[in-house]
Amino acid sequence: MTESDDPLRFSGAIDRFTERCGAAIAWLMLPLVATVAWEVVARYVFEAPTTWAYETIYMLYAALFMLGAAYALRTGAHIRTDFFWEKWPIRTRAAIDLAAYVAFFFPGLALFLAAGADAAWTALLTGERSSETVWAPPLWPLKALVPLSSLLLLLQGVSEAARCARAYRTGEEFARKPGLEP
Repeated sequence: MTESDDPLRFSGAIDRFTERCGAAIAWLMLPLVATVAWEVVARYVFEAPTTWAYETIYMLYAALFMLGAAYALRTGAHIRTDFFWEKWPIRTRAAIDLAAYVAFFFPGLALFLAAGADAAWTALLTGERSSETVWAPPLWPLKALVPLSSLLLLLQGVSEAARCARAYRTGEEFARKPGLEP
């Protein structure tokens, strides 16, 4: 292993962490589906809708969506205009990606992290509760998803930026899919 491969070892560790987190987060689909099924049966079979299902469903979906964003970044599932992208040389793609990470991705997520942490902390301290239903669950766990997902995305962004820097230096393509090591 050469000295230039050290950042990729670190990237590989981040990628494995992101993949494990993604697998764990995917399990949130089970209570989400169970809650939706319960609400449908309660509402349409027993004509007795619940007071808690609506908020539980949107909170679980928010957790899946937000916490799964880092895994989506790892696997290259975010939107890109591939018909232009694929025609550019590897170094050009790597330079554009790296510049975008440095100029937009990292600063934007740092703002989300700070603002989200502040909002979650304030909700915890004030005991803020939802006013959507009579159940009125506390909102700090939902608001805490913003800084947590920001942290996960920032971590995976470091891995992606390191891969971009290597691709720019070497001109070699890097793998995005889990199980395909660079």
